[in-house]
Amino acid sequence: MSGNSPTLQNLTNMADVWDAYREELNEVELQVHKNLNSEASLINTISSQIMASGGKRIRPLLLILSAKLCGFIQREYLLLGSLIEYIHTATLLHDDVLDEADIRRGEKTARRIWGNHASILVGDYLYSQAMTQIASFHNHGFNESLADACRKMTEGEVLQLCANSRPEITEPEYLQIVEYKTATLVAASCKIGAAIGEGTPAEQAALSRFGLNLGMAFQLTDDCLDYLADGARLGKTLGKDIRQGMVTLPLLHLFQTCEDDQRQWIKSKVQSRAITDEDLTTIISLMHEHHSLTYATQRAEEYVKAASLDLEPFADGMAKRSLAIVSQYMVNRDQ
Repeated sequence: MSGNSPTLQNLTNMADVWDAYREELNEVELQVHKNLNSEASLINTISSQIMASGGKRIRPLLLILSAKLCGFIQREYLLLGSLIEYIHTATLLHDDVLDEADIRRGEKTARRIWGNHASILVGDYLYSQAMTQIASFHNHGFNESLADACRKMTEGEVLQLCANSRPEITEPEYLQIVEYKTATLVAASCKIGAAIGEGTPAEQAALSRFGLNLGMAFQLTDDCLDYLADGARLGKTLGKDIRQGMVTLPLLHLFQTCEDDQRQWIKSKVQSRAITDEDLTTIISLMHEHHSLTYATQRAEEYVKAASLDLEPFADGMAKRSLAIVSQYMVNRDQ
């Protein structure tokens, strides 16, 4: 940390956390761009464009914090943070194709600029580049954690594909999709960080659970923001999920609690994927009436509380305080 970094006494918010670990995060950023060195220039162009489009690097941050909570992190292991970002970015490229998305983080998506085929192939390249470089550490635990995460993420995409336009799916079915698609990579980031810091098997398991619960909270909060956030400011369309036939927790709760005639109307709208602004306004109004957004927010907060339990056995310090702040950020962010 630099001499101007926050101390334990004044570490209070996410801005402080970013500042406290800026040196390590800058090294991750250097590694992200250093290893985009394909002989196919289009791969480098597309990868660089999406890597520079404003991602927060939450997963590398969690890897760093988990390592420091268990001990320390040597500079060479910061490469792993960049490789986890490759995997995450690959999922974004593939997701945008599957969702036919035109905007991400306020900018045109890669598929909109270069087409679906290029986006899929570059995503595949980032996956393979990540797994190749991870293998160079000759660490079975790293390989196993990320291979398992990639497998589950792919399964999650297929499960979501099967659930699209089906608001009658159960909450456990939906939560499995969230776990596989989103939370599993967050869990792997924390577990690998703990392994880097030479944490005990129990500490690695605790931080894996912490990451899993954090990832669940992150996605459920995102579900709510899709209906609540300032779309113009965040550079995305309000109600994007439902317009694409995606069933998330607020919609699922509404479908289970509203009147029969409303349920049939919602189902027809979701299945047709022809939702007007007026329809969206009605659906959001019904969500407020049936407390569906409150329910989803409370579920996110429950996951954060569960995550906090796995931090309790660790010694107090900068890393533990930072992880607690990140946990609250997951449910209090506005984007």
